[in-house]
Amino acid sequence: MERNQRTIRTSQSCEGIGLHTGVETVITFHPAPEDFGIRFIRSDIPNCMEVKADIDHVVDISRGTTIEENDIRIHTVEHALAAVSGLRLDNILIELSGKEPPVMDGSAKDFVECLIKAGVKIQSKERRVLEITRAVNYTNSYRDIDIHVIPSDRFRITFMVEYPLPALGTQYEAIYNMEEDFSFEVAPARTFCFLSEVEMLKEQGLIKGGGLDNAVVIIDKEIDSIEMDRLKDLFGIEHNIIQGANGILNGKVLRFKNEPVRHKTLDLIGDLALLGYPIKGHVTAARAGHASNVEFVKKLKKHYSKELEALKKDKNNESV
Repeated sequence: MERNQRTIRTSQSCEGIGLHTGVETVITFHPAPEDFGIRFIRSDIPNCMEVKADIDHVVDISRGTTIEENDIRIHTVEHALAAVSGLRLDNILIELSGKEPPVMDGSAKDFVECLIKAGVKIQSKERRVLEITRAVNYTNSYRDIDIHVIPSDRFRITFMVEYPLPALGTQYEAIYNMEEDFSFEVAPARTFCFLSEVEMLKEQGLIKGGGLDNAVVIIDKEIDSIEMDRLKDLFGIEHNIIQGANGILNGKVLRFKNEPVRHKTLDLIGDLALLGYPIKGHVTAARAGHASNVEFVKKLKKHYSKELEALKKDKNNESV
């Protein structure tokens, strides 16, 4: 495996609807110098300062992962971060025309295609990786959530979810070779949500860009013809909505039999990128989400503070 840092060769953009704003937004991935890391910048703010993708900058995890630095806030960063991290890119400047990346189809597939089109540039400095030498465990007993990391010869993820619904049930995913598997096995997995959640958020005027085109909506309650008509108005849909036999609204076909757990894996990869350094270790997660992902990364940073500080000093010494 290539041990040097990597960026992209050219800037590439894609555009779509923002999940929260519901307006067109553009995301542009730019090449960045060695030891730059991953940073965001907003072109809609004059003289905007860059926002570093850092776990200490997380300010909200209620509907995705939101970061803020110097009063500049970036919403729902996880899919863009997962695309960059999953392709093993180290140094990228992500420019946004608004406060959030476009939701696209609810996955990271379009971001990955954009980055692949940009090409990979191998840089001269060696990649700095946090090697896991001792286990770190995070448990939330109340919500039955577990996340662990143990030593491994590479970065691996194993994820399990379980829900008392026919469309979900118990699902499992294991990614043992991130560089080979991410683009095809993880990136295309779309976000999923429950119908009751979507209704509540829509009625509150939130997720203005959220709809049946960019999410797999799981039916978690009984719905009749009157409710169907209300959903049409709520989503602004003219054609009929059907209650799919597979337990998914409109009978949307999954890209993978276990697409929901693959998307959970995607989110975890994006949240792990907030550590600031790639890890060499095996992460296992059960029933985890953004809140637990962020708490786990904070705990990992605390337990490996000396090692992370050493990586930072090595970077600073080389820059002198």
